[in-house]
Amino acid sequence: MLSPERLAQPDYEYLAQRHVLTYMEDAVYQLLENREDISQYGIARFFMDYFNSVCQGTHILFREFSFIQATPHNRASFLRAFWRCFRTVGKNGDLLTMREYHCLLQLLCPDFPLELTQKAARIVLMDDAMDCLMSFSDFLFAFQIQFYYSEFLDSVAAIYQDLLSGKNPNTVIVPTSSSGQYRQRPALGEAGVPEGVEASLFYQCLENLCDRHKYSCPPLALVKEILNGVQRLTFYGFLGTLSKHPGINQALGALPDKADLMQDPAMDEELERLVVRSRLHRTPRQHRAKEPGATGAPRDKLEAPEKAPKPSWWQPE
Repeated sequence: MLSPERLAQPDYEYLAQRHVLTYMEDAVYQLLENREDISQYGIARFFMDYFNSVCQGTHILFREFSFIQATPHNRASFLRAFWRCFRTVGKNGDLLTMREYHCLLQLLCPDFPLELTQKAARIVLMDDAMDCLMSFSDFLFAFQIQFYYSEFLDSVAAIYQDLLSGKNPNTVIVPTSSSGQYRQRPALGEAGVPEGVEASLFYQCLENLCDRHKYSCPPLALVKEILNGVQRLTFYGFLGTLSKHPGINQALGALPDKADLMQDPAMDEELERLVVRSRLHRTPRQHRAKEPGATGAPRDKLEAPEKAPKPSWWQPE
């Protein structure tokens, strides 16, 4: 049943809020690209399958980056898909570098930009070398903040740099490619100079920023809660706190709580079904090939084939 708020909302606002036109345009494009295959089962069935996949969050798999970041729902769906596909990295306790995490992202989105992965890694590593190892959970929650709130963080980086340099940032912030690089704090010239910026002034700037812009921002109440606990803070200190705050994660709604990060009963059940199905569909010839001497070669001449080792995070559970 539609809520009273939805019924009172103008149609054009609802369409814009839910990005319906974005999905309609993509669906029509996909229809035209695959019209020969679609003609076999009909256009109505195609649109039903397309919007079912949007609801399930599987529509972003192997799509181009421009589509993956096009809507908040797409971004949340991609985060959830990345977690479900590579959860075993964390479950096995593997530590990976930034480049290795980027390779995993490219398995789901071939043109995923390296810059976003680097920015996420900096939230975890701070001033450490970018080739340091990171746990799956640390990277995942940092990546969630960086990817979902990308435009917001670009503007926050510009505000932070203005505060450091003594400028008044309470103007229209237009992030540039240089501000988006998240420059490190300049070296302090005098001993005893406080590090970072004043938290209360920083919050006032963020409050004005969220009022002006329409893109996704963390809930201001939670941001205020974070900044009320400190007098001063650094840019990466702020991003690190955002990534670890359970309330921010719950508000975004893409990932489970950290305590449940390695649990996914639905995926485990599906994997178990696939394993059972693969065993049931083995042919007698495949069974005979496993028996010593099945190929006709003398038993004393048989040698076990060499198998290339696979990463531990890729093993079925």
